[in-house]
Amino acid sequence: MDTPGPGLKRIENNRSLTQRAVESVREAIHNGTLQPGELYSVYKIAEDLGVSRSPVREAMLRLEETGLVRFERNKGFRVVFPGPQELAEMIAVRIALEVPAARRAAARYSAGAEVDVRLHQEWRAMKAAAELDDERLFIHHDQRLHGIILELAGSAYVHRIVENLRDATRLVGASTIRGSRNLQRVYAEHTPIVEAILAGNVEDAGEAMDFHLRETGRILLQDAIERDGSMFDLATLWARLID
Repeated sequence: MDTPGPGLKRIENNRSLTQRAVESVREAIHNGTLQPGELYSVYKIAEDLGVSRSPVREAMLRLEETGLVRFERNKGFRVVFPGPQELAEMIAVRIALEVPAARRAAARYSAGAEVDVRLHQEWRAMKAAAELDDERLFIHHDQRLHGIILELAGSAYVHRIVENLRDATRLVGASTIRGSRNLQRVYAEHTPIVEAILAGNVEDAGEAMDFHLRETGRILLQDAIERDGSMFDLATLWARLID
């Protein structure tokens, strides 16, 4: 059974130990400390985090509900690498949740709400990261921007669901930023989303978010199909689960 190693950050305060454990495990998955398919011990994770096993087990049960990890009886747990079918379902869920959320966020401004400065800040930070060609920083601000939009829509619970879905899809290939889709292009896809929300344009905000998620989804799904070596066909799987 592999040792998680230095990527797990010890929990230093008492703020919801379970939630802190969730965040630490997710970060370990992001940075590659926890690898898909390897078997890990809840006891060892708790030891590395400096907490008891109870909040860690609760954290893993939460992550299991999202499909990010799988328990094996009397052995431990594994980080789950989503296959093409599972990935397509995740993409479909994100579209179903985030498109109406973008519309609700725009409706908030249409009704005269005060602009949330964080939206501007993350948008500008994404642009700066794109200009620096800093993929890790860009992805960080990308994720925060999507989270703020969900918060503006009054969707705190949906925000947590989407965060877990993003974690799972990042296992497929940390991002879609490669070759034909660079940082500038991804930033350009976010621009009409933010502009429509700030302008209070409900329909344009939904359409721009829908376009962005579908562009991202197709690239991720094609990569998953090629890596899996399966007989899945992108067009067929997309039409059956998403369109």
